[in-house]
Amino acid sequence: MSDRPNVVLICVDQWRADCLGISGHPVVRTPYLDHLASQGVRFNRAYAACPSCIPARASLYTGLTQQTHGRVGYQDCVPWNYPVTIASAFSDHGYHTQAVGKMHVYPERSLMGFHNVVLHDGYLHASRRRSYDLRARDDYLAWLQEKQGSDADYFEHGLSCNAYTARPWDKPESLHPTNWLVSQGIDFLRRRDPRRPFFLYLSFHRPHPPLDPPAWAMQQYLDVDMPPVPVGDWADLFEPFHNDHDPRQTPKRMQPDDLRRARAGYYGHMTHIDHQVHRFIEALHEYGQQDNTWICFVSDHGELMGDHHLFAKTLPYEGSARVPLILTGPRDCGITPGYVDEHPVELRDVMPTLLDCAGLPIPETVEGHSALALARDETSKWRDWLHGEHVGHFGSSHYITDGKHKYIWFSETGHEQLFDLVADPNELTDLARVKAGEALVSRFRGHLLDALKNREEGFTDGRQLISGQPVTAVLSHINRDTSPQSSH
Repeated sequence: MSDRPNVVLICVDQWRADCLGISGHPVVRTPYLDHLASQGVRFNRAYAACPSCIPARASLYTGLTQQTHGRVGYQDCVPWNYPVTIASAFSDHGYHTQAVGKMHVYPERSLMGFHNVVLHDGYLHASRRRSYDLRARDDYLAWLQEKQGSDADYFEHGLSCNAYTARPWDKPESLHPTNWLVSQGIDFLRRRDPRRPFFLYLSFHRPHPPLDPPAWAMQQYLDVDMPPVPVGDWADLFEPFHNDHDPRQTPKRMQPDDLRRARAGYYGHMTHIDHQVHRFIEALHEYGQQDNTWICFVSDHGELMGDHHLFAKTLPYEGSARVPLILTGPRDCGITPGYVDEHPVELRDVMPTLLDCAGLPIPETVEGHSALALARDETSKWRDWLHGEHVGHFGSSHYITDGKHKYIWFSETGHEQLFDLVADPNELTDLARVKAGEALVSRFRGHLLDALKNREEGFTDGRQLISGQPVTAVLSHINRDTSPQSSH
């Protein structure tokens, strides 16, 4: 067992794919993640099929498509009853498995195949009920109260977990959830079983709101010249949903100063996480494990952050659905340092890829594919396109992408969009209703018909897409719970 490599999966929450210095972002500073990517492979066309926390993590944890794991939107308090997960696959083959940070499962203390979970899901409305001890479902809160007293809370600054008001963290930086998570990860390196390889899941809650990075991290972006947010020629599509006075994740036009502060808070979180990832990697080196460890960095979904006057996630646009994905391995792992792959990969591919990296069998239930051959730039058959979707505030949206183009269909209205992601990476120009886009719309519509042919909602009769069908965030084959539900 000591010859097997360790595997560290670093997951961040709501981090856009383009927000890395090495990706060419004009503002964001991520020197340590840039260095990590320069040592391995960066998958430039990685996507969350269902871009919000719960369904995205279902794909990440199980390697399943959304049709199979059954979560096609955000809904709390639905039990997670998956017998095979990424953690169980590593545990079953002798790995010491540990999760630290955000799990976002139900019940909250579900181990999901890990030997141990040190939990901090952030402020989840479904879990913040004063009828019980909040520390029972939040290890970070229990730790914070040990440090600052029984009344301490990470919500003392009053910033909403879904809003775009921003201010610096109100406590010493050492007490920030980001620092706490890395401290817990480093402590695992101290107390792990030295006879076994390990699988460690480090799951950051940030840069998801609240936008509360340490003061130094936010300050460095407040006076930077920021490029204007992209606004497509189709942005009025969401005009009926606009509410400029709601600080939460709603379509709106923010005042320039408020948007600048929101972006500074968001980017500040990223730089703070970047430094803390470096802190962990240095500890990995100090424990003599870096040269025998695979490291994967990924996000569960992105963040629109004002693109097209939209915020948060759930929608199929690049800011929301495309995610960063970096993979580095031990010396002589076969990856050309700095390689960039352009194939369309998805979160369900992470589980089989990491099992492949460790030389472990991939469970038959897994529907994703190992991207290790892609990472090594070896000839490999790969999917031509992938299907994503999400049930949310705007009904049900679906997308098909091959990494070069993207087709979108809104099931409630039947509205279609088409974008050329190579020539128009910010999705400014909708080609669905111009002659040059007709053939592509027809081809991608055919792919969507194929993807939806057996769906319970009745999205298609096999010949055409059918709009206006009732939709739900959880498909009927998932066991439901009668616990209260909330939106996030």
